[in-house]
Amino acid sequence: MTLHLPDANGTLRAYEPRTEPRAVTPGSAFTSRTVFSAAHVVADPYADVSPDSPAAVDWDATLAFRRHLWSHGLGVAEAMDTAQRGMGLDWAGAAELIRRSAAEAKAVGGRIACGVGTDQLTSAATLAEVRTAYEEQLAVVEESGAQAILMASRALAATAQGPDDYLEVYGHLLRQAAEPVVLHWLGPMFDPALEGYWGSEDLDAATDTFLEVIAAHPDKVDGIKVSLLDAQREIDLRRRLPQGVRCYTGDDFNYPELIAGDEQGFSHALLGIFDPLGPLAAEAVRVLDTGDSEGFRALLDPTVELSRHLFQAPTRFYKTGVVFLAWLAGHQSHFTMVGGLQSARSLPHFARAYELADGLGLFPDPKLAEERMRTLLHLYGVTP
Repeated sequence: MTLHLPDANGTLRAYEPRTEPRAVTPGSAFTSRTVFSAAHVVADPYADVSPDSPAAVDWDATLAFRRHLWSHGLGVAEAMDTAQRGMGLDWAGAAELIRRSAAEAKAVGGRIACGVGTDQLTSAATLAEVRTAYEEQLAVVEESGAQAILMASRALAATAQGPDDYLEVYGHLLRQAAEPVVLHWLGPMFDPALEGYWGSEDLDAATDTFLEVIAAHPDKVDGIKVSLLDAQREIDLRRRLPQGVRCYTGDDFNYPELIAGDEQGFSHALLGIFDPLGPLAAEAVRVLDTGDSEGFRALLDPTVELSRHLFQAPTRFYKTGVVFLAWLAGHQSHFTMVGGLQSARSLPHFARAYELADGLGLFPDPKLAEERMRTLLHLYGVTP
């Protein structure tokens, strides 16, 4: 049973895998929090593609994973950065993903919200072209019947001359949105091209502009998703939101305390880490539904070490660890990613991710996870 796992220094250490999975059962939606898992896509391992080719997606496995999340009461945040938007999945692939996932959600009664961006723009664009690109994607999401998440735009970040351009573009989009949307503020640690979003590298000034957008259209904003990995900044921001506008934490470093909340409020959740943590996260939120904040923290706090490991710098490559754990857990038959992104993390990184996930009992079949980890070690030339 012993595995020999390499650490960052190239030293092998003995690890004894667990033999029993954690007991979890599917359940209904939550009552105290709205919780979305940003879900990954499963690549087609048999497709003859290169990293520069359009994504080849295994649609059956991709949709099966979404049914897994829905079965535990989680909502699915579709076509977000966890699905490799802009890192292997282009707009054509994302549009197909949105249509298929939204239809599946309707068939099984699952909740879904989908990312709206401007990634069909592949060269320098004017503000009018950015606005048109957003409109095209918003139409696809609304026609699918899904809720829209207005994602941060690389094209807008490159084109905007200051806060007024953000106010103009977002105001235009919110005025025409059919239903309230989620606004997504993704920090540069997730995407360096988003440095200075909302018109300033000063986060206090950027926050003021962000809040100005919301204040002008509170009836069109269901909530905000904040992914800045700064718990206090998120708390300060959510306390300034208009009544009825939710804060969905996207902080994969500090989510337990932000979801649990304090005497002045709490965050809902839209998290990439809830892809591998899905069943355990759902169990924790159901405990929170009973009013047991301490029980919620007791379940979720131990997962933070794994999350911080997966999301360590360069944070944008966290998707590699997410898909790696999905393979170990048996949600897909291979460890291949669109764009060849399976190469973005090191063997010691994978070894530590396996060890932490196994310790949490995340694998439904620990023996399968062990065998697959052993296969990966052999592939990299590790011999006891």
